[in-house]
Amino acid sequence: MVGVAVAQFAPGMDKQANLRRAVELVRAAVDQGARLVVLPEYAMFTAPATDHRFVAAAEPLDGRYVSGLRDLARDCGVYLVAGVNEAVDDPERFANTTVAVGPDGALLVCYRKLHLYDAFGFTESAVVRPGEITDPAVFTVDGLTFGVQTCYDLRFPEVTRRLADAGAHAVVLGAEWVPGPEKKEHWKLLVRARAVENTLYVAAAGQTAPMGSGHSMVADPMGVVVASLADDEGVAVAAVDPARVAEVRALNPVLELRRFTVAPKYPV
Repeated sequence: MVGVAVAQFAPGMDKQANLRRAVELVRAAVDQGARLVVLPEYAMFTAPATDHRFVAAAEPLDGRYVSGLRDLARDCGVYLVAGVNEAVDDPERFANTTVAVGPDGALLVCYRKLHLYDAFGFTESAVVRPGEITDPAVFTVDGLTFGVQTCYDLRFPEVTRRLADAGAHAVVLGAEWVPGPEKKEHWKLLVRARAVENTLYVAAAGQTAPMGSGHSMVADPMGVVVASLADDEGVAVAAVDPARVAEVRALNPVLELRRFTVAPKYPV
């Protein structure tokens, strides 16, 4: 089993203050038995609107913020997943990137968000370059496979299905799930749905208000919420148990019984 924590807070425009808050939350999660800690999307920098302030704040993956995450993972002996603003070779855009860092400080995965939030009156693509379709982003922790996706990807079941096909026992995702009519209910429904239809765990860490809806959670392969938070900042820890995954997949072998595969749609 692997202890997985979802950590939620409200990142602002001070990157070093955001990193300090991440340090506090990760240490609290480790004290509660976490081996892997998931931080929200845009944990590095968040402004009230997704505009060129995000571009100006972006850093390369060897920049100060990710280096701080790597130091934190080493200091705590923990796996760490967090959303960062990655600088790219375009002065008008950045990449919405999720990094996974190992307890030795190694960068294990860099997942660039595939589905940008051009919905509900927002246009993330105005300043964000979408990620290219590559092999599923997965990494291992103590023999268990974890897949990575980001926020709006949750509304596209194919993303999670590809991770299940890649052997994931669990999916981790950070989000800035923007508040709005029925948005909190969508979040709760979709996290559990992705868990149920793929018979795996989903550990979803969101931002809190004002930019996020909170309610981070871990859902098990039957869709049971085994750890959760409400509106306030904090951490919640649950055990990802491979025996539970095997039990549910034996009872409900949907991955074996399905008659369709997932293929990319072009042009993207």
